[in-house]
Amino acid sequence: MIAPDGPRSVSRHWEREQLPFPVIADPEHRLAALFGQEVKPLKLGRMPAVIVVDAEGIVRAAWYGNSMRDIPQNEAVLAALR
Repeated sequence: MIAPDGPRSVSRHWEREQLPFPVIADPEHRLAALFGQEVKPLKLGRMPAVIVVDAEGIVRAAWYGNSMRDIPQNEAVLAALR
């Protein structure tokens, strides 16, 4: 998981949610831009994007939202990880 927050915030979220995968802090949004996450100033910033990349660097699933509420359910992401 790539998160747009700093390392401390990401670490707290990862521990609180007990996520079964690694999380990378990306406060400068470099990785987000690389994977095509959109910025829409009229919608107050970055749109959500969830991308599953395997160990070889192949994108196995991707969801791009049009609003901050438009994100996949956790179960869909976990299914893609399996």
